[in-house]
Amino acid sequence: MKPRIKVLTLAVNNLERSLAFYRDGLGLPTEGIIGEEFEDGSVVFFHMGDDLILALYPAPSLSKDAKIRVTQARLGAVSIGHIVGSREEVDSIMKQAAEAGAIITDPASDRFWGGYSGYFHDPDGHLWEIAWNPQWTARD
Repeated sequence: MKPRIKVLTLAVNNLERSLAFYRDGLGLPTEGIIGEEFEDGSVVFFHMGDDLILALYPAPSLSKDAKIRVTQARLGAVSIGHIVGSREEVDSIMKQAAEAGAIITDPASDRFWGGYSGYFHDPDGHLWEIAWNPQWTARD
């Protein structure tokens, strides 16, 4: 199998609230909610560059599609890392996230691995790390 992760889908409790958080609060570009004409088809896509799409899908719809129980028990078991080009950009995004309603779980600070990062939960509890790593390059 050739590895090709293209879509990262987050189960959300309120699609409109999550759309507002990511689009209006964090400034991610999107066409908004699409697929409303289909039963359990409403979804939001954010094209993140580097051929990656962040999708927001109502938890009950994802549960039905994947044939699993709706549960929040696994949230927090994964963190989504967003790599940026500077410490200042980490601070700016953390501030932007907080103003948009994110819960800061660990404010940005120097890390043992030589970088600088902070963590927050989005409105559905998904854990994000905003990080600057001097060993990595953030491509625009």
